[in-house]
Amino acid sequence: MFSEPHLIRNLARTSKFLNMKIALFGKTFSGERSPFFHLMFDSLRRAGATISMFGPYYEQVKQYVSLPEDLTLFYNHHDLQADTDVFFSIGGDGTLLDALPLIRDFNIPVLGINMGRLGFLSSVSKQEIGAAMEAIISGNYTLEERSLLQLTNPDKLFPDINYALNEVTVFRKETTSLIVIQVFVDDIFLNAYWADGLIVATPTGSTAYSLSAGGPIMVPSLKGFVITPIATHNLSVRPVVIPDNSIIRLKVVGRHEQYTLSMDSRTAVVDQSEEITIRKAGFTIRLVQMKGKDFFGTIREKLLWGLDIRN
Repeated sequence: MFSEPHLIRNLARTSKFLNMKIALFGKTFSGERSPFFHLMFDSLRRAGATISMFGPYYEQVKQYVSLPEDLTLFYNHHDLQADTDVFFSIGGDGTLLDALPLIRDFNIPVLGINMGRLGFLSSVSKQEIGAAMEAIISGNYTLEERSLLQLTNPDKLFPDINYALNEVTVFRKETTSLIVIQVFVDDIFLNAYWADGLIVATPTGSTAYSLSAGGPIMVPSLKGFVITPIATHNLSVRPVVIPDNSIIRLKVVGRHEQYTLSMDSRTAVVDQSEEITIRKAGFTIRLVQMKGKDFFGTIREKLLWGLDIRN
């Protein structure tokens, strides 16, 4: 379904490099964001970068910011230039997840700029935009490879975007009773979960829905996935971490005729007769990280661990 990943390009940049290609993506824009957008946009233009913008986002931004008329626009995966040097996701973690169907296997580094509150994936705050632009222009940043989950069955449920950076979740369609989910790992029976649902999460997604359901925090470089039940009826059941080369098969049994399946922000209703098969995707997403930032510092900040006066 996907082409072979593009060859990894040498992304070390200096201020003398004047042909950097930048793509800007966002979902919503408001007037109070204008100063931060001006700073970002003007820094890139002064550095000689070629900038393209997501069409619907451009229509919102131009109401508040004066933009050049010759700006290149993209609307889908096929419009996005495969040789883009850095893809800017401007918003929050949800915005970055919605950018993945555009990027797919292009191997383009993604910089998440957080305009919201939490932002595990969008690690650069709006107050840090100036420093982040200097780092991008000079090449003073690192890249983190993040693995994805791919839905291989049913293969037509999410036609050409059947992968997730955070998690694949099965949960009950009705709100009045539990569902029973049988889980097989490499065709070996793991357990039958009586629960509201079940999450299969990547290390990236371990700090999202899985964490709120009691799952462990996994460092992004860990080569594993976590299976986390949601509100399980059996209190002795706990999340299980498995190797990321495993093939996971989920089967909903019992009286429910349908259930709901989600992949990050995409949702579909599935007939009970359909089994779910999940495996590691054949490509990764590359997230830009600023020097001086690390995963442990991020979770301390985002989860407010430092508010404990003993620390």
